[in-house]
Amino acid sequence: MTRTATTDDRRSVAVVGSTGSVGTQTLEAVVDDPDRYDVIALAAGSSVDALVAQSLEFRPSFVAIGDETKRQDLVDGLTAAGLDIEVGSGTDALAECARRADITVNAVVGFAGLPVTLASLESGKRLALANKESLIAAGPVVQAARRTPGAEIVPVDSEHAAVHQCLRANDVATRVARIQLTASGGPFRGRKQAELESVSIEDALAHPTWSMGPKITIDSSTLMNKGLEVIEANELFGGPAGDLGCGITIGDIDVVVHPQSIVHSMVTYSDGSTIAQLSLPTMKLPIVYALAFPDRFPVPYGAIDWATLGSLDFETPDLDAFPCLNLAFEAGRIGGTAPAWLSAGNEVAVEAFLAGMIRWIDIADINASVLAAHDGGNGATLEGVLEGDHVARLRADELVKEACNR
Repeated sequence: MTRTATTDDRRSVAVVGSTGSVGTQTLEAVVDDPDRYDVIALAAGSSVDALVAQSLEFRPSFVAIGDETKRQDLVDGLTAAGLDIEVGSGTDALAECARRADITVNAVVGFAGLPVTLASLESGKRLALANKESLIAAGPVVQAARRTPGAEIVPVDSEHAAVHQCLRANDVATRVARIQLTASGGPFRGRKQAELESVSIEDALAHPTWSMGPKITIDSSTLMNKGLEVIEANELFGGPAGDLGCGITIGDIDVVVHPQSIVHSMVTYSDGSTIAQLSLPTMKLPIVYALAFPDRFPVPYGAIDWATLGSLDFETPDLDAFPCLNLAFEAGRIGGTAPAWLSAGNEVAVEAFLAGMIRWIDIADINASVLAAHDGGNGATLEGVLEGDHVARLRADELVKEACNR
């Protein structure tokens, strides 16, 4: 029996990217509060077996697989499990998940998450956004979709969820002075540029505090993840005062390295007061914040034992060793399709690194060259964003080949 409707006190949920780190943790959290949420749609990129297992547990009314060549495998798997569930495949099917639910958790990795973001917002629904690339690459397009009546974004990234909470503590949006995003520093914190020339894939994937998918973990090791979060924060919280907007610009956003990952971000106001959100490092807390907002989840995640917490340390990021952070600030200041170019080039470079084709230090060099080639394209239309993404990937592919031949 599938779930197809909700009562007045329940919310329907679609989890797109359900077999990844954020997706699986979302489903674990739903199990912890079973009376409030109905999972009515699940989608994965290509993990058929995991998607079938999730469908068996949650009995959604719709499941989708991004890889269209695996649609029949999914149908066969569901049939073998005794499940009669509507099946979709391809990009449109992932977006269809978002159109069906009250809340969509967009946990798709990379630019591929853009159709899900737009479908959720254009349907006037809540988007629990864990896919930063769609907002970064297509900011103006997403902003237009946010103006749909009923549409709202509640961020799932721990830093932006923290800022969201800090801003709720202030009634005068124009009094926000600065936003401080914290960064763990990744696995290479403290290493100098010369020490990073021969790091391995395994080294880069060994994050000291967070358990994440490989792409975001590599981004954390280069600090590109934090740079993309700067652009994301500007898109989420910049602009005119009101709703989430507080009139900031990208120049009002700072990054500070905080290795304990206890302070998830801070907001400083015009009178000098700084409000921070603190918890132990767990993605479940920002996930359930996005699900339950403006309520609070009944199960505590990340609660701190203050008597044993110890010290909280902060330091300035090393921009010589981690130039990707500055590249993101530059792309954010340029605007237009520059963030799309940088994000696309970075996806190509990270994929090449994980495949063993290039060195870790080549990621930043490729990103810098892609951004330098930015053609100033139109970022206000979806077509312009897609074209920018395409051209940037072609340029990044060329740079990867050059790096392989050196």
